[in-house]
Amino acid sequence: MSVRITAVGLAVAGAIALGSAAFAQSVPSQFVVSGKAAEQIQDFTTINLATAERIAETCEKLAADQGVAISMYVLDNDGNHVYMDRMDGQAYLNVITAEMKARTALMQRAPSKTNMNRVITDPTTELQQIQLGLFPNSGGLPVVVNKQLIGVIGVGGSAPRVPAWSDEICGHKALEAVIGPSVAPLVQDIPRPPNPNPGTTPVPRFAAATAPKTTVSNPEWVVGGKGAANIYDGNQISLAAAKKIARVCRDFATSKGGTMSLYIIDTAGVFVHAERMDGQQFNNIRTALLKAQTSLKTHVPTSVYGAQGKNNPAGLTRIIDQYGFFTNSGGIPIVVDGQLIGAIGVGGGAGGGDENCAIEGLRATFGDHVTLPVYPVATTAAAGTAAR
Repeated sequence: MSVRITAVGLAVAGAIALGSAAFAQSVPSQFVVSGKAAEQIQDFTTINLATAERIAETCEKLAADQGVAISMYVLDNDGNHVYMDRMDGQAYLNVITAEMKARTALMQRAPSKTNMNRVITDPTTELQQIQLGLFPNSGGLPVVVNKQLIGVIGVGGSAPRVPAWSDEICGHKALEAVIGPSVAPLVQDIPRPPNPNPGTTPVPRFAAATAPKTTVSNPEWVVGGKGAANIYDGNQISLAAAKKIARVCRDFATSKGGTMSLYIIDTAGVFVHAERMDGQQFNNIRTALLKAQTSLKTHVPTSVYGAQGKNNPAGLTRIIDQYGFFTNSGGIPIVVDGQLIGAIGVGGGAGGGDENCAIEGLRATFGDHVTLPVYPVATTAAAGTAAR
C-alpha cells in the first residue's frame, strides 16, 4: 500500500514539476536565458543579455534625445548584474542610486516609486525602509513577462520633469519598446508637500572655470565636453570605448565556444559598463569585478600576481589577504598613450581565456596606443639566475 501511495505521490509531484516547468518556459525565449545556458544555471526564467542590452540602449537613446545622461542597471531575478551602462558625465551618486532603485524593485516586486510615494504620504516610514535596505525613489521597475518576473531595471542620473521626463519614464518607455504593451502602467505620482521648515543657508556653487583636457590621442576614447566638465576629469574611459571592448570580448568568447562576464570601471572605480553572457553564474560575475578592481588599485594586470604567486607561494597570503587583491588572470588596467583611463576585468573562462578576451577587446579598440601584458621568453640563464 505504501509503495502504491509513494508511486502516486511521485506521479503527482512529477506532474506538478512538469506543470511548473511548462509555466516557467511560457515566457517567450527571446527574453530569457534558454537551452544549455538555462540548464547550466538551472533557471529558465531569468532575463537574457540580449534583452537587457536592448532595454538599456533604448533608454540611453531616449535620454540622448532629451539632452541628458543616465545610468542604468539590469539585474536578473536573483539580483545578479546582467547589464550596466553609465553614460558619459555621470558621477558616483548617479550610478549607485540606479542600482539601489533596481534592488528596491527586486525586493518589493514593485516599482520603487511605490516606496517614494509611501514616504511622501508618511515621512516616518522612511527610516524603516532604509533599515530594510530599500531606496524610496522612482526609477526602479520590475521586468515582468507573462506574469513572470525575469529581472528588474534601475535608472538614475537625470533631473525629473514629470510628466514629460524622468528616470522612471525613460525605463518604462524602454520596457514598452522591448517587452511590448503588456508592461504595467506607471504608478501615479504623488506631489511632494512644501518643506515646512525651509532653511536660508546659502548653498555654494562648485564648478571648474575650464573643462579638463585629455592627454590621449583620440578624444572619443575618453569622456569629453560637458561630461568631462561634470566630473572634472578628461581621462576617464568613455562609454562608447567601453562598449566596443565588451562587444569584441563577447564575440571572442562566442567564437571559442565559451561565455564571459565583464566589468569596465573608470579611474575612480565607478562602473562604466558591465555585462554577463547567458549561462554565467555568480562566481563568474564576482571574479570579473574583483579582477577589474585589483588592476585599478595596482596598475598592473592581475596575471602579474598570479605568476608571482607561483614563483613565491609564501608571498601569496599577504597579496590576497592583507592587500585584498584577486590574483586570477583577466584583470588589466586600461592604459592608453601612457595614461590610465580605467580598468577591465573578465571572468568565466571566455572560451579562450579571460585575459586573452580582454586583450582582444583592448587591441581592437585602441590599437597600438594601448599597453598590454608582455610575456618574456624564459631563457636557461635567466632560469638559473632565478634559482640562485
